Amino acid sequence: MNCKTIIHTALIAGGLVCSGAVCAETATAVMLANTCAGCHGTNGSSVGPSSPTIAGMSRDYFIESMDEYKSGERPSTIMTRIAKGYTEKEIELMADFFSKQAFIRRDQEHDQNLAMKGSKHHKRYCEKCHEDGGRSAEDDAGILAGQWMPYLTYTMDDYLSGRREMGKKMKKKCDLLMKERGEEGMKELIQFYGSLK
Repeated sequence: MNCKTIIHTALIAGGLVCSGAVCAETATAVMLANTCAGCHGTNGSSVGPSSPTIAGMSRDYFIESMDEYKSGERPSTIMTRIAKGYTEKEIELMADFFSKQAFIRRDQEHDQNLAMKGSKHHKRYCEKCHEDGGRSAEDDAGILAGQWMPYLTYTMDDYLSGRREMGKKMKKKCDLLMKERGEEGMKELIQFYGSLK
């Protein structure tokens, strides 16, 4: 090998090593969001049924959720372990990304009669925090309309059993719903959210 070939090879190899180091240190929001796609779908739009759609989630709610998973405050099957792998800055990048994505609602089989009853429950118990039929929410509340019904059922089971703590407003409204309508009322409410497109 001549000297020119050796120098040329060394420059290329050095460039590859340096570019690899730069890429490893500068994860983008899209790169980070792609790690969520396996469970939450492309751009956070879940194809269900147990993983929620996180597209359109408010930035603050996303960060709060990840912090709760990271600390173990919020129960989960795998998110507690996954959240621990991200830095605060990476979580903020993902929060910015997902808050700008469109929430895509997918067709779900539902009972229209139960959904109609659930619509009334929504107006009575949930509308103040989960506005526009559950399509939008305050910064500290998630989007309910169009979420997968199994996911909503598991989540409400966590709340009602005490495995996950409710905020004061939510607890007051859920206690009232359970007192007045019982488990059937909760089922009707979930059917309503699942019916929305």
